[in-house]
Amino acid sequence: MQITKTLKFKLYRNKKNVLLNQRIDVAGIVWNHCIALYKTYYRLTGKHLNRYALMKHLAKLKKQPKFSYWQTLDAQAIQNIVERIDRAYTLFFNNLKRGVKTAPPKFKKVKKYKSFTLKQANWKLLGGNKIRLHGVVYKFCQSREITGQIKTVTVKRDNLGALWLYFVVKQEIEVPDRSGNSAVGFDFGLHTFLTASDGTTYESPLFLKQSLAELRKANRALSRKKQGSKNWYKAKKNLAQVYAKVVNKRRDWFFKLAHDLTDHYDFLFFEDLNMKGMQKLWGRKVSDLARSEFMEILEWVAMQKGKFVGYVDRFFRSSQTCHVCGAITKLTLADRVWTCDCGTVHDRDFNASVNICTEGIRCSGVEDVRPVAILGRQPCLMPLESHVL
Repeated sequence: MQITKTLKFKLYRNKKNVLLNQRIDVAGIVWNHCIALYKTYYRLTGKHLNRYALMKHLAKLKKQPKFSYWQTLDAQAIQNIVERIDRAYTLFFNNLKRGVKTAPPKFKKVKKYKSFTLKQANWKLLGGNKIRLHGVVYKFCQSREITGQIKTVTVKRDNLGALWLYFVVKQEIEVPDRSGNSAVGFDFGLHTFLTASDGTTYESPLFLKQSLAELRKANRALSRKKQGSKNWYKAKKNLAQVYAKVVNKRRDWFFKLAHDLTDHYDFLFFEDLNMKGMQKLWGRKVSDLARSEFMEILEWVAMQKGKFVGYVDRFFRSSQTCHVCGAITKLTLADRVWTCDCGTVHDRDFNASVNICTEGIRCSGVEDVRPVAILGRQPCLMPLESHVL
């Protein structure tokens, strides 16, 4: 099976990195210039600017003395910027036709612009942890071997000012055949992150909530500094470091949880939820749980292990349907435990997970699948008490 994946490596700090930062700034200037041309052309003609015509125009501009500094940026990097803007505008207009409100591409502050991308030219791996970019040799932290065909190399600047290399590679992998037939359903909740149909529960450490005191302290320190001063930039960097720790801790926990689930189950079923709607209602709590990010990681890990991840329709009444007799009872969000007319007392989340498992097996059409018995398996993760306040 051929896959496309991105490998991320951090560049060592070096005085030569200032050259890459300058090229990222130039890429930001080119972005803003292209946005201005798109807006002007649409205002004058009412039509969408052709990206190939824009590429030719930018190639001519580079030859003028006023824009000669653009030549420090690779021609294919400028083409990539135009392609990204064109895709963004195409998506914007398609959403307008469907009646979906989205924002068009906007101007960006040059110092906040993030990256530029190289394709075939002006980069070369020199072996080991060295790479040549625009004739200058840089070292990076090579934490894993780079295998497969490299399609693009992106230099990206994060909020801390560190530079990263992103290699987009295509490679062939062997996906193992599905050997097991154990199936389980999961209900996502705000109180309990995941409730499995076998009785196992997974509590989210809520890393953002853990760091709220530190974040408030960093925000107060930033607000007391004069904007643009050296101390202001130091405080801003300190705030970005706190957020980076939260993101890294959460992502690490997601990968551990994904491996734990795929090691114990073969078919995993979830409910397709409207996370944007939930975020409008519960805000920071939903963002801290980050279910969408977890599902992306779980699907990636499951694909590599030959496991199956399926979804049931979001309008399926998983919580209100009795998994014993099938009767539907109207419930409110406050009803966590309820009794069916058949006399069965249900825990809302567990009942939903059992129904999700049953419906997932039915909709997926897989054969020889058996739901996991209600055993209450203990998660094979580090003790959650060490993460939860």
